[in-house]
Amino acid sequence: MSPLLHHHPPNHDSFTNIVSGFNWESSKKKGGWYNFLIKSIPEIAASGITHVWLPPPSHSASSEGFLPGRLYDLDASQYGTQDELKTLIKEFHSNGIQCVADIVINHRTAERQDSDGRWNIFEGGTPDDRLDWDRSCICIDDTTNSGGTGNPDTGADFNGAPDIDHLNTRVQRELSDWMNWIKTEIGFDGWRFDFAKGYSPDVTKLYMGNTRPEFAVGEIWNPLSYGSDGKPNYDQDGHRRELTEWVKAVGGSATAFDFTTKGILQAALVEGELWRLKDSNGGPPGMIGLMPENAVTFVDNHDTGSTQKHWPFPSDKVMQGYVYILTHPGIPSIFYDHFFDWGLKEEISKLAMIRIKNGIRASSTVLILASDPDLYVAAIDDKIIAKIGPRYEAGHLVPTNFRIATCGNDYVVWEKQ
Repeated sequence: MSPLLHHHPPNHDSFTNIVSGFNWESSKKKGGWYNFLIKSIPEIAASGITHVWLPPPSHSASSEGFLPGRLYDLDASQYGTQDELKTLIKEFHSNGIQCVADIVINHRTAERQDSDGRWNIFEGGTPDDRLDWDRSCICIDDTTNSGGTGNPDTGADFNGAPDIDHLNTRVQRELSDWMNWIKTEIGFDGWRFDFAKGYSPDVTKLYMGNTRPEFAVGEIWNPLSYGSDGKPNYDQDGHRRELTEWVKAVGGSATAFDFTTKGILQAALVEGELWRLKDSNGGPPGMIGLMPENAVTFVDNHDTGSTQKHWPFPSDKVMQGYVYILTHPGIPSIFYDHFFDWGLKEEISKLAMIRIKNGIRASSTVLILASDPDLYVAAIDDKIIAKIGPRYEAGHLVPTNFRIATCGNDYVVWEKQ
């Protein structure tokens, strides 16, 4: 039966734990990334992971996949072939893990130039004319000199490739058909919308309705607000409300990456200012303090970390970051590099299993017991207590019926007995 005919609305409050299944160098893997990743499935499954986020699956002008061209041509991906991808997804499914595709539809690279020498003739990757577009499907205000004649862009500009006109009904129909194809034919369960601020939430809402994914997360990456001292301001309420407003505008069934929590958390740890982790209302200061069941928390990803390092978490504080996201509300996402390459798999897995064992969910409640410069302590659902920061003495905050479940460099997690 088609998933479209047997759809259940996503329930983000059920236990969800994501792992990103690639980094910025994965497309260069000898023998193909899909063939390599399939060997890691037993370890991923054993760590309580429910979803894996896979890289863009199509032909692309860049090996990493984020400048897609022939969308239906999955054999031209630098990560592997279409059959290898289907085999990988099937194996994930047999281990109870759903697969999330990286959907790059804000922009697209052309196959060839038009008669004026502008790159705006697109090829879909099939014998017929699906996704075979011309300049009428490019925004008229596109800045790549593509000669677009479509509607004005509904979101932020992307200057690396022509911006797609998502108000064009042919674009809407054919992109929806392609997404449903990689869902039904290839096996994907959900979407990660790349550069989702590049088109309006109404557009995302339309694609959500047309494709009805089991899970979806948007990348809305805007800078924090900073003070004259160069540090992030204590109050980032405006930043997190941009995320919650996007979720509401999309219809409430999607989630968003909690960039607010990432920014505040790493600033607090770098500066020794853990007081940042309690907002003026006494709760978590990121998106998880407002709409936790729709917030995907993370420490790093292929953009912020990996070899790009656009906004990396301090390497010596990474485990404290995972203690925070794996004990707190929200939907935690684990970065591939940290799990497999940094020697942190055992510590991260232990935290993930403590989360599962104690039934900590996206909407769990937080009671912050301490938020001093060098000490942060919080009780979650009155089941576990987490401590991060260099100050050792925190026992006076922990009831006698709690026992240490795990500990490491500047962190401790207790469980209720």
